[in-house]
Amino acid sequence: MKDWRDIRNGNVIPSNHYCDQPYVVITDDGGWLCCITTGSGVEGAMGQHVETMKSFDKGKTWSKPVAVESDCPLENSYAVMLKTPSGRVYIFYCHNTDNTREILSHDGKTRFNRVDCQGHYVFKYSDDNGNTWSSKRYDIPVRSFLCDLENVYGGKNRFFWNVGKPFIRNGEAFIPLSKVGKMGDGFYAQSEGALLCSSNMLTESDPEKIQFETLPKGMFGLRTPEGGGPVSEEHSYVVLSDSSICATYRSIDGYPVETYSRDGGRTWESPYYKRFQDGRLMKHPRAANFMWKCSNGKYLYWFHNHGGHFIRDMWDNPKACSGGCSYYDDRNPAWICAGVEADSPKGRIIRWSDPEILLYDADPFVRMSYPDLIEDGGEYYVTETQKNIARSHHIDKNLLEQMWSSLEGKWPDVQPDFVCEKSCAALKIAPLVRRDDAVSERMSGVTFTLRFSPESKGTLVAALNDNQYGFQFMMDEDRHLSLNIYDPWTSQSLQSPRLPADAKAVSVVVDSLACIVSFYANDRFLDGGEERQFGFVRLNPYLRHFNWAREWRLEGGLRSISVFNRALKGVEAIASLHDDA
Repeated sequence: MKDWRDIRNGNVIPSNHYCDQPYVVITDDGGWLCCITTGSGVEGAMGQHVETMKSFDKGKTWSKPVAVESDCPLENSYAVMLKTPSGRVYIFYCHNTDNTREILSHDGKTRFNRVDCQGHYVFKYSDDNGNTWSSKRYDIPVRSFLCDLENVYGGKNRFFWNVGKPFIRNGEAFIPLSKVGKMGDGFYAQSEGALLCSSNMLTESDPEKIQFETLPKGMFGLRTPEGGGPVSEEHSYVVLSDSSICATYRSIDGYPVETYSRDGGRTWESPYYKRFQDGRLMKHPRAANFMWKCSNGKYLYWFHNHGGHFIRDMWDNPKACSGGCSYYDDRNPAWICAGVEADSPKGRIIRWSDPEILLYDADPFVRMSYPDLIEDGGEYYVTETQKNIARSHHIDKNLLEQMWSSLEGKWPDVQPDFVCEKSCAALKIAPLVRRDDAVSERMSGVTFTLRFSPESKGTLVAALNDNQYGFQFMMDEDRHLSLNIYDPWTSQSLQSPRLPADAKAVSVVVDSLACIVSFYANDRFLDGGEERQFGFVRLNPYLRHFNWAREWRLEGGLRSISVFNRALKGVEAIASLHDDA
């Protein structure tokens, strides 16, 4: 099956070798204007620069790239764009104007020759829909925070970068910035968020007269909650219907951080770790997590759906990861949540749905990040990069609409292909892989919904032949459900996180295309909580099918097993748990 979620089915965005932050604005001529940071070396290498290009067929083909700094060899990186109501497009980026060739770690003991995250924050502009850029660049004055003044250079050289897209609120333009106070472990050892606010950028045509204010007020930027780690970076912002600003950003705590401003970014409420609508903590590694406000007034959120204290443990005890794990890893799959506004005593807030797999790569070591959302002609598109190839992807809007509807208590109607309520002759399950004379092809997968009594344990389903090929479901004393699959070539035990004590049903989605197995109970995705870094598990791609046994035996207090001959979406898997589904 050709799966739109598989990033290899997307459209490639041109670049050199390294490529980062493929961000898009739709210009007044209807084209997609994409900016990208690229270079022939690795991230941060000499020659790294910003390019832009245009597409008039929704990302299928692109014009020849244009270097924003066509006459300057110095590093220029991490561009973001803002299109104003007049049609002018501004592009903001880091520029190594002073040609600094090395920087010191905070303790002065280590020298880095990577110089792409310091220097000057600058902008250029285009009045011809991004076909050309102003010959002159303009510096943005950025007020020092305490983290700048206390850095290894005493603030004479400051460290920063940006991945957050600019936004407009009540006639003011805002450009995010991640300030870095300390360089060291993990490269950025301490960071916090700022906003550059311009009250006249949208109306002033002379760039020399554009004014900027550095927010928030005071000497500190957006940080982690009290007791959190020193990393607060890559801030993403949306403006709600009451003009409140919501910010989300990454940490090394294992959870994304969220906070709100009710006064245009001047002050912020106490930050907290981001949660689903039912109060459960979201989990996330040290990776970009972005929000977007859609034209329908609803929201989408990109993150990676794993983490917890395991991420902070990697920071606090690097030796624990001597085998190669990192808090930067595991950005595959990318998951998405849907959001809708709700009232709170302080103003409007966003309620977030349970997650769905948005994009994946068959290679679990591929890392995708730095996405952008484009709405065009009623359709949704997402860009992403793996740092050496960037792509755009057409997203199934039916998935998004079902997720938004779930937040209003409206669930899709899903009906199983068959239900077994007692031991029965074996039922035919769709294969995981199908092969014809030429090639093998991965199929959608299968979903099982099991209903059981509270005391259920041991073997719940036994579907094995005389050679013990087939599958089993088993419940251990701690209420972990295992799907055990055996065939002549391999075997695998896929264990769920601990089921809630009051759970009477569980849905197990075997997504053969993404090779991901997910578990749902009590109307939610089971993410492993503090017990496990990952709630989902990876399916062995060499398993072929389940159909070895002549009969299925239901045991251990199992009331029934329903089978859907496809991998359900998460919102459908939750719907399958409802008694009236």
